[in-house]
Amino acid sequence: MDKVILHDKQFEPFIGVAELNAAIEKVAEKVATRYADSVPLFMGVLNGGYFFASELLKRLPITCEITFVKVASYHGTKSTGTVSQLIGLNERITGRHVVVVEDIVDTGNTIEHIVESLREKNPASIAIASLLLKPEVYRKKIPIDFVAMEIPNVFVVGSGLDHDGLGRNLPGIYRIVNN
Repeated sequence: MDKVILHDKQFEPFIGVAELNAAIEKVAEKVATRYADSVPLFMGVLNGGYFFASELLKRLPITCEITFVKVASYHGTKSTGTVSQLIGLNERITGRHVVVVEDIVDTGNTIEHIVESLREKNPASIAIASLLLKPEVYRKKIPIDFVAMEIPNVFVVGSGLDHDGLGRNLPGIYRIVNN
């Protein structure tokens, strides 16, 4: 893994593919144990959550469904502080176990917005699964049930995460060098 330049920013290797895969495997084991006797609906958050959702679901030995929603809260390398839902949930979730699948949880604004929207539809439960969590900036009261890895408050790309649309396809996770 070498340094990469995306738009005007340079990124260096941070978390390798093997380490990510091992962490995702552990999350899959925990998810499978919790939902062994049900058929949960996994709700991937686009665009970045697609990659983690794909990796997670192919490791699950349980029957499940998947859908996607799209929300946005970043511009460049900074959170805008507001969340706008772009594509909504079409499935009926009343009485169902829903697992929201995110690429990263930092401020928690996106998760809070999604959970509030889901609660209105009366699911049996809502759980959050995230590839990455930045615990030093997460201040919401919503528990993050399944976390593959915790990272410091640095801007990262790769494995679904992007910088203004670039870098999602990078294997592993890269952190910003110049901000």
